Amino acid sequence: MALSPSAFEWVCGLVRRESAIVLEPGKEYLVESRLVPLARAAGASDVSAYIDGVRVRGDRRSQAAIIEAMTTNETSFFRDQAPFTAFTSHILPAVKQARRTTRTLRIWSAACSTGQEAYSLAMLLSDTVAEGWRVQIVGTDLSTECVEKARSGKYSQLEVNRGLPAPMLVKNFRRAGAQWEVNDNLKKMATFQTMNLMSPYTALGRFDIVFLRNVLIYFDVATKRDILQRVRRVLAPDGFVLLGGAETTLGVDDGWDREMIGRVSVHRPKNGGLK
Repeated sequence: MALSPSAFEWVCGLVRRESAIVLEPGKEYLVESRLVPLARAAGASDVSAYIDGVRVRGDRRSQAAIIEAMTTNETSFFRDQAPFTAFTSHILPAVKQARRTTRTLRIWSAACSTGQEAYSLAMLLSDTVAEGWRVQIVGTDLSTECVEKARSGKYSQLEVNRGLPAPMLVKNFRRAGAQWEVNDNLKKMATFQTMNLMSPYTALGRFDIVFLRNVLIYFDVATKRDILQRVRRVLAPDGFVLLGGAETTLGVDDGWDREMIGRVSVHRPKNGGLK
């Protein structure tokens, strides 16, 4: 049985209300495929019946499971290599020069999924930042399951094969049964927590660099603007933001300057200090 219009509409409303993610008409197949495992686990006859039951009961735990299931968690180590090249060639040297007195560096990996982006940055930093620097990478994601995996630092052979060169694997990971586990020196750099991008950011502190990649595409313009404005409030005036390849501040929030580093668009707060 195909997903009923009323069930689809209810899921769209729930997901938008709780995560600001917009599910357009035509995504019924996506909702159904993502929720089939939940429906089976609950013993429901189909996804529509499962959704109707959750709706009638007002079951908050099941609602949270639906929201988590509808969150896209696609990631890999050094995903879309160009941003990491820009990070090591231009961004990191500029920030290190600006922070040479305080010797502190804070990076936010927003919508970090299972942590590969944060640990990719940690690997690069371990090779380029001298001892005596205080480095912190903060990874946040809506999914509790993803955050728990990121904290564990354990990945399957398939996961490490995606984007991670063999020499970096050998240098930065150790065997953990059938999995690979990130070395402790990298784990010390990265902390992970569950956070909705629609929640306040102030408790996170101030960041020098923000990776906000491949997440704005799921929001409407008003939500994108709100997120970008709030990111500016926790970004150092001379800081850097990297968005996904299909994302931009143009026509959304005019508080940013844009510059190209190779093939990558880097966004800076207007009137920033670094050149």
